[in-house]
Amino acid sequence: MASALATTATAAELQSWPQNKPVSLTPGGHDIQVVNVWATWCAPCRKEMPLLSRWYVKQQQSRAKPKVSMVGVALDSEANIARFVRQTPVRYPLWRYSGTDSTAWMKTLGNPVGALPFTLVRAPQCGFQAALLGEVDEAKLDKAVAQARQQCGRRR
Repeated sequence: MASALATTATAAELQSWPQNKPVSLTPGGHDIQVVNVWATWCAPCRKEMPLLSRWYVKQQQSRAKPKVSMVGVALDSEANIARFVRQTPVRYPLWRYSGTDSTAWMKTLGNPVGALPFTLVRAPQCGFQAALLGEVDEAKLDKAVAQARQQCGRRR
C-alpha cells in the first residue's frame, strides 16, 4: 500500500536532475528498483555516494535477472546538487524532491522517521520492499537484492 501511495502522491514532486522534468517512482518493467534518498548536508549520505556509484556499475554489468535500476533522490537545491556532483561524480540517475514535506514523502516509502540516508529496495511486480535506514554498504544492498530476486523467483 505504501508503495502505491508513494508512486501516485509524488509524481509532481519529483524532477529529473539536471533536466528538471517530472519523473515518477512508478515501476517500469520488471527491474528491482533501488531508491537512495540523500542530501548534500548529510555527512553519511556524502560518504556512501561513491560506494553506491561503484555498486550500481557492478549491477549494470551483471547478467543476473531481474536487473537492478537505481536512482538517487536529493532533498536539496539544484545548486547544491551541482556543486556536489562536480566533486563526487555519480554514475546513476539523480532526481530532486521538490515538494514541501520530505518527511511525509519518505514515510510513504517506508521510512518510519524520515531520517537520512534512506535506501529503498523494491520489486513491485513481486511484492518485495526493503527499507534500509542509515548508511548502506555493498553487503546490505546485495542482501536486499538477493531477497528480492528470491521472492520474485517464487512468484513465477
